[in-house]
Amino acid sequence: MSDVDDAIAAARSSWSRIADPGPAMPDRAPRRAGQGARRLKRIAAAVIAILIAAFVAGIVTPIGIMGVFLTIVAILAVTVAIAVWPTTADRPLPPPEKLRTLDLKALPAQTERWLQAQRRSLPAPAQHLIDRIAERLRTLSPQLARVDPAGESADEIRRLIGEQLPAFVDDYARVPTTLRTTERGGRTPDAALSDGLGVIEREIAAMTERLAQGDLDSLQTRGRYLELKYSGDDPAG
Repeated sequence: MSDVDDAIAAARSSWSRIADPGPAMPDRAPRRAGQGARRLKRIAAAVIAILIAAFVAGIVTPIGIMGVFLTIVAILAVTVAIAVWPTTADRPLPPPEKLRTLDLKALPAQTERWLQAQRRSLPAPAQHLIDRIAERLRTLSPQLARVDPAGESADEIRRLIGEQLPAFVDDYARVPTTLRTTERGGRTPDAALSDGLGVIEREIAAMTERLAQGDLDSLQTRGRYLELKYSGDDPAG
């Protein structure tokens, strides 16, 4: 973790001299792109399921006018329920300083939500890296179910994903927009942001590989055993 910490600390130190002393004002509005389409798909699936159920029921026994009426009521009720039911994107975003305190299994998804809310205020290269980090977080998330929340690995994950990553992006948000493309110390804040996010993305990938090492070793060992046991070249048959 020292390389990651050093890279982030160096960028934060260089920005501290030019950052706006006022409070951070990151854009925390959640992304809603595609949310309406997802709701429509759910509504369509529910309506089709109701119609199929009504059709099957009509084959078994005539449902009559009352059955048609109940089918229409069910379709309307389901449509309204799905349309107004709050989704994850509707929930308030956790403040960055609270991310590290979240349950370990919920941390990747909540950090991704927070990052996506900041995405549109970042330069294009950083947006691309945010997307890659989001993919890394989605890959990492299922592995955390087997990580001891009180262990060293959990603390390392919380520190990088729940503390360093949001603090790093928050530091960039504090830099006045007029200074983000001004070179200082050999690079601009925009470039420093991309460099730091690249370091974080690679470290999350390394974390994922370390957590999967046991499974990878087991797979290789079992595969070798199967080759020796059942290969046609085995003299024992």
